[in-house]
Amino acid sequence: MTLRPGLATCEAMQSSTSFPDWHGTTILAVRKNGQTVIAGDGQVSMGQTVVKGNARKVRRLAGGKVVAGFAGATADAFTLIERLEAKLEQYPDQLARACVDLAKDWRTDRYLRRLEAMLLVADSTAIYTVTGVGDVLEPGEAADGNAVAAIGSGGNYALAAGKALIDQDLSAEAIARKAMAIAAEICVYTNGNLTVESL
Repeated sequence: MTLRPGLATCEAMQSSTSFPDWHGTTILAVRKNGQTVIAGDGQVSMGQTVVKGNARKVRRLAGGKVVAGFAGATADAFTLIERLEAKLEQYPDQLARACVDLAKDWRTDRYLRRLEAMLLVADSTAIYTVTGVGDVLEPGEAADGNAVAAIGSGGNYALAAGKALIDQDLSAEAIARKAMAIAAEICVYTNGNLTVESL
């Protein structure tokens, strides 16, 4: 299964692997007018039960130069973020190379390939979706360089809302907050308790 840039979701990844039925995350990245923002909701669900409402699923890495958000199993995502941070130390200021190297390890390493998570990673110039099937996807950009990408249970809702809002007279952060609010109204596995990081 090939995932199209900017449309990667946990559900798409589940259909190509044997992931369990977990939900509970929406992560959205928006780049507009030189500002890049990643926003993530705080809900963690197990089946039909909300386990936690204020989880922090967006982190700053590489001394604040990179922001990463994760969807999926929390412990697995932390393992991947630690690996990504090590790659960023190995390849400073080379986010694409670090992401490709992580995806390669993730796909080929016997331990890593069992990890059930996805990452949405950005620096000031690029956004990447990194998956366990070896994909490093960059969202399609408009002619003006604006871009939107999303992952997670409510990722498609947030992505659609972000794309609809990108041409409005709004900042990247305002678009991210509005799109996440729309996703929270539609997706039962997404709430309005946001963590927002900007570059």
